[in-house]
Amino acid sequence: MIFEFVLVSSKTKKTAAKKVTKKTAAKKTTTSKRTKVICISHKEDCDGISSAALIRQAFGGDAILVDYPGQMEALNQVVLDEKLKTLFICDLGLSKKTQDEFIDILTRLRKNKVSVTYIDHHDIDPNVIKALNKIKVKVIHDINECTAVLTYTAFKSKLNDHASFVAACAAITDYMESRPLGSKLLQIYDRQFALISATVMTYNIVGRQREPDYLQYLVEELADSKFPHDIPNTYEFAQIQVEKLSQMIAKVKAGLKTMSNLGHMEILDAGASGAVNFVMGLSGKDVGVAYKERVDHGIYAVSVRGSKDCKVHLGKIVNLLATSLGGSGGGHDKACGAVVPKPKIKKFITELNKKIK
Repeated sequence: MIFEFVLVSSKTKKTAAKKVTKKTAAKKTTTSKRTKVICISHKEDCDGISSAALIRQAFGGDAILVDYPGQMEALNQVVLDEKLKTLFICDLGLSKKTQDEFIDILTRLRKNKVSVTYIDHHDIDPNVIKALNKIKVKVIHDINECTAVLTYTAFKSKLNDHASFVAACAAITDYMESRPLGSKLLQIYDRQFALISATVMTYNIVGRQREPDYLQYLVEELADSKFPHDIPNTYEFAQIQVEKLSQMIAKVKAGLKTMSNLGHMEILDAGASGAVNFVMGLSGKDVGVAYKERVDHGIYAVSVRGSKDCKVHLGKIVNLLATSLGGSGGGHDKACGAVVPKPKIKKFITELNKKIK
């Protein structure tokens, strides 16, 4: 009887060992499937495009380029990707409306053992950063530098010398070239060369927002250490954009409206971000607001700019105000944006005017 018991026990142990081996093999198979690297980055300016290019150079992988309204949709797609191993999220600020969903999605990704790095320079609720640290998301955040500069600094050892130029151009276009890290990068290069390169990149990015394949092409070319003048037709296209902007001046003069604390205007045939500085400057106010209807979404895309004399943090104000009206928004102290439901745009402007006294 004792002998039989020992035999049975041995069989049981062998069976259990086989099951453990199978489970281990299954786990290894599941883990080995995760090989994909993805960077979700802002598509509307040089900072987001440059950040995606730096990530591509350092880690390879693919870029998903989105605007702020498309951020959550992109995250909801990648969370379903069983091959995703590493995710970078660049230059995509959060609002009161999106931050809880953002944390939930990243929590799911971390449970699936996906490595997540969030790099941004917009104003973020400190509780969000705490929540992300708790689930071991790597957060690289500093409101004093642009995202591309933060990306370059974090992964400098994996990047070539040209990457510093890409980051310097991003700092220029985000008006952050005088910040500590950005200014050091700019000192490496001839200032005028960097300024014209950054400007050409901006005009190509802003003018090609409806051409996603071209934006991807720019990411690839920058990651491949190309200067803007090395990329075919960039200067020619920039000239076309300059001509359009020069025509915008007359349109702003004709259609500009003012309130006690801001100037504002609806833009019909161009991007709001391209006109907002004209609105601010020509209004004589410390704050300018330009807004363009997105008919397909039933919203207005809003750009807000403040002068050096603006005393309030526009990003924080716009975040709370847009969220209270059923939209979303946020950004820097002197430059930010929002998405506002179409019926609420007048109230948004009126309330914003009150809050920036």
